[in-house]
Amino acid sequence: MVQTIRHFWPEFNAWLGPIPDPRSPRFITYHKRFMVWWGLSLYLFQLGSRRQLDFDLDARGTCVLDNLNRLAQTEQKTRPVHDTLEYFLGGTGAAPYARLRTQMLQRLFRMKALDANRLQGHFVVGLDATGHVSFRRRHCPHCLEARHEKYSVYYHQVLEAKLLGPASLALSMASEFIDNSDTDPTRTGEDRKQDCELQALSRLMPKLRCDFPQLSLCLAGDGLYACGRTLQLAKDHDCAYVLTFKPGRLPALWKEFQTLLVLCPENTRACSLPNGGCQVYRWVHDLSYQDGEGRTWTFHALQCQETVGEKTTTFAWITPLKVDARTVVDLATKGGRQRWHMENQGFNQQKNGGFNLEHVFSTDPELLKAYYYLLQIAHMMLQVLQVGSLLRQLAADCQRTPAQLFGSLKNLARRLLECFRYFTLAEHFFDVQQAARLRISLDSS
Repeated sequence: MVQTIRHFWPEFNAWLGPIPDPRSPRFITYHKRFMVWWGLSLYLFQLGSRRQLDFDLDARGTCVLDNLNRLAQTEQKTRPVHDTLEYFLGGTGAAPYARLRTQMLQRLFRMKALDANRLQGHFVVGLDATGHVSFRRRHCPHCLEARHEKYSVYYHQVLEAKLLGPASLALSMASEFIDNSDTDPTRTGEDRKQDCELQALSRLMPKLRCDFPQLSLCLAGDGLYACGRTLQLAKDHDCAYVLTFKPGRLPALWKEFQTLLVLCPENTRACSLPNGGCQVYRWVHDLSYQDGEGRTWTFHALQCQETVGEKTTTFAWITPLKVDARTVVDLATKGGRQRWHMENQGFNQQKNGGFNLEHVFSTDPELLKAYYYLLQIAHMMLQVLQVGSLLRQLAADCQRTPAQLFGSLKNLARRLLECFRYFTLAEHFFDVQQAARLRISLDSS
């Protein structure tokens, strides 16, 4: 892990320098870099809650303090407690960690580490929202509200833009929190209009393009995003798209699509699957769609019918990218169906794989965002470690694959915790220059 971090992000500790630190210099016990790594440890080792920092990373009788000092390039004599982390993050706020995540991704792009999964020259960016935290009582004035027959649930959501890279990577690029902070505070009850995914998308896209102004991006989203708002945002911010096409979302256009497919029998490609099934791809060029605001859009539509045994499943997408017999499979696999990695390797791992995304790490709304960004950074590090060639080589030495050796990312994090607790890592593992000479590839098989 240490060599992977030093190789891909050699300037990580230097990036922590500009993080604001409002603490009085006379009373500072723990260095800023150490505190950030202390916060990341909460997720790197998947401790589950802040209180576990006091127990699983206890410095007495362990090598934790020595190893963390080397990671942070500090010389702490004691370790902090979980409340110290809360106090520190309360002073820095959440914004510096969003910026830190952006710097980490920019570094991967400059290294061309993610180029293997480009789609017609574009990096594929998945769009989707997920639940963050929920309460049975109103947590803050910005809570979203879901009313049930006998009770109400107050909750916060977040819209994520995740880079869908090689080896099923799902790396967080931008986040927009869905809450009622922008609504009119004088309105209450039924008169108050709640925030939603599409409104959050209008706020997220300018930030995404500002952070990555020169990247060729292709947006991948479910049927909710197949609408005029998304198409206009894609045009405004110079993005392509591959969006799920469903009859319930655009019924008239779907009917036209199915009619035109019959008239274009030459636009067909069939593929055999390793499990004995088959896929039949069909497509139509230049469909015309007028949205609710009178804007006219022209794009292509493609359909994949997958048959395994007696079961046939239909998938369909709309896109402005080139569609023909040579490109249609890549559009479906790298663009359309790749979006599922966002749900599986992204949200599912973060909720059920040990990161504890939906746990309330703090009741302060700003601190909740800071913890969220730290989680995304730690998940990025662990994903790159999991698919990197260093781990594959380690597993090969045991005549196994990484999946056979560790089983899951949760098991890998537990092994990392055991290593940090019981072994003093060799000094050369932390050497940036030595890590730079390593050749670490990401498994794109």
